[in-house]
Amino acid sequence: MSIKRIRNGALILLIIIISGSVGFRQGRLIERRSNENIAITASGPAQVDGVDMTLFWDVWNRLNKSYLDRKAIKVKEMVYGAIKGMTAALDDPYTAFLPPSDNNRSKEDLSGEFGGVGIQLGFVDKTLGVIAPLSNTPAEKAGIKSGDLILKIKDEAKGINRETQGISLAEAMDLIRGKKGSEVILTIVRQNEGEPKEVKLVRELINIASVELKWVSTSPGVSKGDGDEGKVAWMRVYRFGDKTKQEWERAVEEVLLTSKEKQFRGIVLDLRNNPGGYLRGAVELASDFVKDGVVVQQEGRDKMEKFEVEGGVRLNKMPLVVLVNQGSASASEILAGALRERLGVKVVGEKTFGKGTVQEAQELADGAGLHVTIARWLLPSGKNIHGSGLMPDVEIKYEPKENDPEFDNQLNKAIEMLR
Repeated sequence: MSIKRIRNGALILLIIIISGSVGFRQGRLIERRSNENIAITASGPAQVDGVDMTLFWDVWNRLNKSYLDRKAIKVKEMVYGAIKGMTAALDDPYTAFLPPSDNNRSKEDLSGEFGGVGIQLGFVDKTLGVIAPLSNTPAEKAGIKSGDLILKIKDEAKGINRETQGISLAEAMDLIRGKKGSEVILTIVRQNEGEPKEVKLVRELINIASVELKWVSTSPGVSKGDGDEGKVAWMRVYRFGDKTKQEWERAVEEVLLTSKEKQFRGIVLDLRNNPGGYLRGAVELASDFVKDGVVVQQEGRDKMEKFEVEGGVRLNKMPLVVLVNQGSASASEILAGALRERLGVKVVGEKTFGKGTVQEAQELADGAGLHVTIARWLLPSGKNIHGSGLMPDVEIKYEPKENDPEFDNQLNKAIEMLR
């Protein structure tokens, strides 16, 4: 059974499949090699679904016959390139073909460990952008923020100097990630602010948890004895990946134990800068708060599916506030929206990213992969937030203090609402 992810042209797929190197029974690809040259001829069916395919095979054979640099004629890379062109023709940045190296990068992302700079990538009006910088990573330390646009990726050691127009998420991740200690330069522009600038980043081993639990006072900044000194469970969910479920279980067990104390005041569920991941993860976490019924609806080509809670409901009687921001996307938007619609939970922070499509990750031959948009997801009410995002009930912009790195006015507002 395929694993469905929220992430981040069909005709050409048929064209490539018939190339023979990926196993279309009617295609034919013949390669003759000598010490001096490569002669490649290819043919396939004259039509596919009534479309004349002669032009494709004509161009394929002309390139192989006439292109100056014979060494550059590499059949597999040509096939991969044509498949990428097919997915690009759909004009959907989240539908993409992943060659083996890119597919491996995608899996690393969900596992939570890779060499990189700590940026969760997405698209802002079809331009590569930052969904969120990860905490305590080179990107965050360099001042990169949610919503920043990435115009160019440069890696001098690898000979890469790539503008990002038309780039896929998988290709961008592959270019930005690399060996620990190596450098990558990103050309960044902040929306509605100034000119593009180059940011040099040194890659580190990125190994981050999916879930983190901290205990905070209900009276931040108040001296002991001068206010309500209750405890709030600050549950931060960074992604919905391979380790999220087991890490969530450990956090819930601690919350259940501490909730028996008189000082316990409730939970702040922090989904800020959470770019999403597995749709199933949002359903699993929602099931600890919502007793029964629908968490999310999925509208596919031919049918509508409803995903309901899966039991457990261990935290439903505890006061709850949800934190979101511009970096909250897909699965995190599902969870925040479902808790608000089903339980009336207040959402605090800034408008979310607005990614309302579902991708299915399919494994292909040779370790390659295909991420294909298969559905739209809808909130329990049927609302589609793709492109518009969720507006918080209490809108408050993040305003850090230079002399107090621990200050978090959004978190403080959420705690205030629990008092």
